[in-house]
Amino acid sequence: MKKITQELISELYDLLSPCRLCPNDCRAERIKGETGSCRAGSDPKVSSYHQHFGEEPQLIGTSGSGTIFFAHCNMHCVFCQNYDVSQSGIGKQIGVRRLCEMMLELQELGSHNINLVTPTPWVPQIVDALMLAQAGGLTIPVVYNCGGYESTRTLKLLDGVIDIYMPDIKYSDNALAFKYSGVKDYWDTARPALVEMHRQVGDMVTGQGGIVQKGLLIRHLVLPGDLAGTAACLEFIGMKISRKAAVNIMAQYHPAFRANEFPELSRRITPGEYQRALKIADEFGLADTLI
Repeated sequence: MKKITQELISELYDLLSPCRLCPNDCRAERIKGETGSCRAGSDPKVSSYHQHFGEEPQLIGTSGSGTIFFAHCNMHCVFCQNYDVSQSGIGKQIGVRRLCEMMLELQELGSHNINLVTPTPWVPQIVDALMLAQAGGLTIPVVYNCGGYESTRTLKLLDGVIDIYMPDIKYSDNALAFKYSGVKDYWDTARPALVEMHRQVGDMVTGQGGIVQKGLLIRHLVLPGDLAGTAACLEFIGMKISRKAAVNIMAQYHPAFRANEFPELSRRITPGEYQRALKIADEFGLADTLI
């Protein structure tokens, strides 16, 4: 992680009010008490933080990923499995200094990394806390764990700050993304965002014990009836990102939150649907890097 400057923090806070941090570009005056389209205000809101052992093996190792779950999200997925945090906003408002303390506590516990879950609404506050944590001795890698709906303008300001990007690639169809996640231009936005992430950190690099130190790790959740557009997502990764890109094709979809309001989302995926996704990954040269 590069040394964070006050100039960078000021530039990020400038994007907070009116808010232009993410592609929603909602222009909420968050510093003045308004909440954005993500329902986030000015002070960071955290639902929990702990050593997490439910992430990819390259993140958790033997001591876990130091995960900080932030409340609120710039997407509104009807099938979100963490909807109480992302949509209902369950959590506690804290200050930047307390967020810094959480990071240092997680490092002290032996966590392999600081895993920022749903960081998008809170980028200025996070970078502010990271600057304090650097001064306090933070040395472990920082993970940006997001839904893929990111502004390249904001991402460019994070160049050198983030060690590991872990975005979803959720859909290859803008209309379906709007229907199920409430954002109008997901496919058009996620592609350049992932390209920018890869430009900054490259393919995944692991160190001792196979623990990731730097790089891009992409998640793709297979949806029933191929609603995610898996083939186009994986083609994009293989053709436009890298055939060495680390990809986790996930099979754990289950109806949650409001999914049962949509008949097409009201079932789990079949073994055949998952196997088809793995076959597609092989066709685009990604089989050797699947996680």
